[in-house]
Amino acid sequence: ETVRWLRKLSNAGDQQQHREIVILANKLEGDRWASMDSNVLDNLAEVSRAGFGEAIPISAEHGEGMVDVAEIIDKYTLEKRQRFGLPLTNEETYKKNTDDDNEKPLQLAILGRQNVGKSTLVNSLLGEERVIAGDTPGLTRDSIKVPWLWKERPVQIVDTAGIRRGLQRERSDEIEDLAVLDAMRAMKLADVAVLVLDAQAQYIQRQELAIADSVVREGRALVVAANKMDLVVDDEYTKHDFAKAVQEQIEVRFPMLRKTPVVAMSSLLGHNVKKLMPTVFEARDRWARVMPTGVLNRWLQDVMEEHSPPSQAGRATKIKYIIQTKGRPPTFLLFCNVSELPVNYLRYLTRHFQDSFNFFGMEVRLVVKKSDKNPFGNKSNKKSFVGIGGWKGRQKRMIAQLKKTGMPTKKGKRGKRSKS
Repeated sequence: ETVRWLRKLSNAGDQQQHREIVILANKLEGDRWASMDSNVLDNLAEVSRAGFGEAIPISAEHGEGMVDVAEIIDKYTLEKRQRFGLPLTNEETYKKNTDDDNEKPLQLAILGRQNVGKSTLVNSLLGEERVIAGDTPGLTRDSIKVPWLWKERPVQIVDTAGIRRGLQRERSDEIEDLAVLDAMRAMKLADVAVLVLDAQAQYIQRQELAIADSVVREGRALVVAANKMDLVVDDEYTKHDFAKAVQEQIEVRFPMLRKTPVVAMSSLLGHNVKKLMPTVFEARDRWARVMPTGVLNRWLQDVMEEHSPPSQAGRATKIKYIIQTKGRPPTFLLFCNVSELPVNYLRYLTRHFQDSFNFFGMEVRLVVKKSDKNPFGNKSNKKSFVGIGGWKGRQKRMIAQLKKTGMPTKKGKRGKRSKS
């Protein structure tokens, strides 16, 4: 009954009574609800059949998804004011395309070990001595947020404390533990995380791999800033050779992060620092991209023709179709006739997907969903259709028909009426 009432509001001919309906799915904090063992995806698919679009996952308690809700409210508010000819609020800064990511500040977290040049990089980007920088390790204790405009595009840079291994920290120093927790919190709230490396170390450290792993598994986009290149680069060994060597080291020790964007720079001298922000914005655009379903299924068909999944328990494994359930991070749902796919084949799909659509420097989440039936097929089968309201709704219509005509509803009559 509630859905029918909402449909009347959304389809009202009177502009005064017309309402835009958006469905919010609460209590969906984190990304565990998108796992293969969860029934949430089935519930979301059922709710989307109400005709109001896909539900927006939020968590009111933890504040997740509130930005998406605010953007939708701004979008529909602007459209309504335009429809009624009302003046726009703050016309000089209010853009018509309010859902454009360029209008939302890019959340950028600067991460790394101690004394690798994070604060110096922030000052070099801003063009001023905004944060304290020096040779002494551990100068930065708190995460410092700095609003900034880069080529008229809003950015919020977060300079974080250096992250050391737990065994290297002093047990009596609780301040450093709190600083590390603050840095990890900034990483979880970021769109893109920049991992700053020290060229003097010559090899990427285990702690830096652990930081990169945390960034990717949290679902953030990763960009590597290979700092202090002025100490290793000369006429024979160029900055491109240095960046390629760093990228190869990351790929050898962490294959999931192959072809991660690497920017070789010297934040102290300002060399090549200007190339960092274009790389960051490109990473954010890839991270937030939503792929069309048709493109995804054509890609899946080509992959299946090239290398089909191995059979399981003497039964041929079939991947029927693929859809994208969310972006930020990019998450895709594979509908199969089995409950799970071999790990090696999922890795093959991930590598092929990254190569095809340039999703490097981030985790591509492929979730397997067992589906014996195609939800887009057999639409004419009335027995397989369960509408909003279910049996109670049909029972009320049968009682109303009996009171009106004294005759029960004939079998199949409603189905013929719905086709006309």
